[in-house]
Amino acid sequence: MKHWDIFCKVVDNYGDIGVSWRLARQLAAEQGLPVRLWVDELAAFVRLCPQWVAGSSQCEVNGVWVSQWTLSETVQPGQVVICAFGCDLPPSWLERMAAKTPPPLWINLEYLSAEDWVEGCHGLPSPHPRLPLRQYFFYPGFTPSTGGLLREAELTLRPAVQLPNYRLKISLFSYDQPFVVELLQCWAAHPQPVLCLVAPGVLNDRLAGWAGSRGALTVEEVPFVSQPEYDARLAACQLNFVRGEDSFVRAQWAQHPFVWQIYPQQEEAHRIKLEAFLARYLAGLDVPSTQAVRAFWHAWNVPAAGALAHTWPAFAAALPALQSHAERWAQQLFIQPDLASQLVSFAAHRVECGL
Repeated sequence: MKHWDIFCKVVDNYGDIGVSWRLARQLAAEQGLPVRLWVDELAAFVRLCPQWVAGSSQCEVNGVWVSQWTLSETVQPGQVVICAFGCDLPPSWLERMAAKTPPPLWINLEYLSAEDWVEGCHGLPSPHPRLPLRQYFFYPGFTPSTGGLLREAELTLRPAVQLPNYRLKISLFSYDQPFVVELLQCWAAHPQPVLCLVAPGVLNDRLAGWAGSRGALTVEEVPFVSQPEYDARLAACQLNFVRGEDSFVRAQWAQHPFVWQIYPQQEEAHRIKLEAFLARYLAGLDVPSTQAVRAFWHAWNVPAAGALAHTWPAFAAALPALQSHAERWAQQLFIQPDLASQLVSFAAHRVECGL
């Protein structure tokens, strides 16, 4: 069977499933592949996909067959099986993979990281300890020696449509930030009008009472939207606060300054990933702007009273330089092959060679 299977376990509500859904759609639309996407929490997926048929446990959407994870117990694996972000496959699925001749190509699609070691691990195989199977590690990344980033063929780097009447337009999508009100107070005192579009999430309770206008600031709570609509929102704003992985990548394609809130990990492992990206992203930027970005991103990711209010003025002053830098950065990434195309090439080579 020539179809591809993608398994996704929802960890932080939207990041994992967001990446998996984008990848599945792109493989189907641009590569012409039959794709099945297996999801353990359909509720998270449904919010990303308004076309979903209510009450269904499986449905075909945008050329992708999306199913509840548990339904995988009764079907045969396809030619390629992708584990999104290292999720464990059902034991019975692994047994069925091992029973096929030849067995499916098994790919572990890892989390995106800018760390140097990723280049050396990209594409390496790992044998299963018991079954005649091997999985290959596929690392998205920011250099030609990695798997690249998700980027649909229709994406072009062009100026975005601007929202009228506001000098600073901000999209705010984040995990919790206990001192976010400090930032809103700064925006309320801004010399020009500020519009902040707040996506649904844990910040809504902290921002209770801020909806509407206060000083220079207008806060609007906006509904959860499909991925294409969210991408358009990022492109229309001049500053984007994003979180996790999917919106992080989309903010870079939007070509505007952004602030990334990385998903917290045990033993502060996420801090290493944050520093690795900053080192790569800020290369070539002037020293004052570099210092402003580092200080503000740290304040956003490591909450402390007074930190946001203290670091915001320098970050705001750096926004013009960061706009030009964001455009250069996106152009640099754009010349590299996209992740879906690289996955298809990677799979074709190994299937052809019987690896």
